[in-house]
Amino acid sequence: MKTLFKNYLSTFNGLSREVWWLALITFINRSGTMVIPFLSLYLKDDLQFSFDQIAWIMSAFGLGSVIGTWIGGKLTDSIGYYKVMVRSLLSTGFLFIALQYLNTFTSICIGIFLVMVVADTFRPAMFVAMSVYSKPENKTRSVTLIRLAINLGFSAGPAIGGFIITAMGYGGLFWVDGITCILATLLLIKVLNPRKTKAIDEITIENPVSVYKDKPFWIFFAAMTIFGIIFLQYFSTIPLYYKDIHSLTEFEIGVLLGLNGFFIFLLEMPLIKWLENTKYSKIGLTLIGLFLTILSFYALNISSWTGILIVGMLFMTIGEMIAFPFSNAFAMDRAKKGKQGEYLSMYVMSFSIAHIFGHNAGLRLVDSFGYTNTWYIMIALGALGILLLYYLKRVLISKNELA
Repeated sequence: MKTLFKNYLSTFNGLSREVWWLALITFINRSGTMVIPFLSLYLKDDLQFSFDQIAWIMSAFGLGSVIGTWIGGKLTDSIGYYKVMVRSLLSTGFLFIALQYLNTFTSICIGIFLVMVVADTFRPAMFVAMSVYSKPENKTRSVTLIRLAINLGFSAGPAIGGFIITAMGYGGLFWVDGITCILATLLLIKVLNPRKTKAIDEITIENPVSVYKDKPFWIFFAAMTIFGIIFLQYFSTIPLYYKDIHSLTEFEIGVLLGLNGFFIFLLEMPLIKWLENTKYSKIGLTLIGLFLTILSFYALNISSWTGILIVGMLFMTIGEMIAFPFSNAFAMDRAKKGKQGEYLSMYVMSFSIAHIFGHNAGLRLVDSFGYTNTWYIMIALGALGILLLYYLKRVLISKNELA
């Protein structure tokens, strides 16, 4: 057991101190955004909004995320990742605190939209910072460490949030969300100020290629949007499937979904370390990850046995563990052709777009065609994504750009 633990820790070797600080800041930030999982409950129970109104507010949430990500990429390239991260985190903190004082439908729509515009400017800047502070051979594992921080933050946040709501009400939740963003800003200023840190892999391009003219990247963008739409079903339609078809309780659903975070924490870094030493390209591994994800939906349709839900969750989790780090690493590598903020904002935006359409489309498909047919539609959509990635792989080979 001691040897196993040492081997596990060794998979983190070589990552820079700055990447570890960035992971901690991300953990604090993601733990702090605990208002997000409770947003629909807050809107329904505290503000007495209808489901139709909540749906429009969530659309404003998604739209704000897309625009914020795009702006974040532009600002990162013009003023630098550090200034964007500091200003985004600090402003988000004050906006979260202010959000609790809005109580009309229109003001909430505008407020949520503005919060997400400001909050999601942080994401492309953070990925550029991570790329700058990572050696080329460590970038995929750096992405994995950040993902671990995000997963731990999302796991801790709702638990802490539930306690705060019980003790202090929803108002306390907004205050804690805002204060944690401000604390994360102070830590960021202390440990990642460019005057006190040294870039490891800062790239300056004389004549950068615009992401909008990089056709292979747009094939990749389309495939990632498809992957995002499929993956997000595990946060909207799949929990309903667990309850409606397999009669699982909320506690059992929570445990099953919790397996995802547990396996990611336990296995993702060793898995990525091992896969980095194989012959597969980043696009090839992303394709494998997408295939395993759609295999999880196929598993749900082949048996009515409740245990198949665990099998499906395992397929999805392994697919996610492979697809996300290597697709992100591909985007960072590709960004060296042009402006990093522009490229990485488009990568993040593919998932923001998936948020806008994925939940809505999945729920409407279930309502119109039932769960079984919806899973087959997701499989067909995933097959399209696989074809796009395979075509992208052939294009990159022909251009001698496959990595």
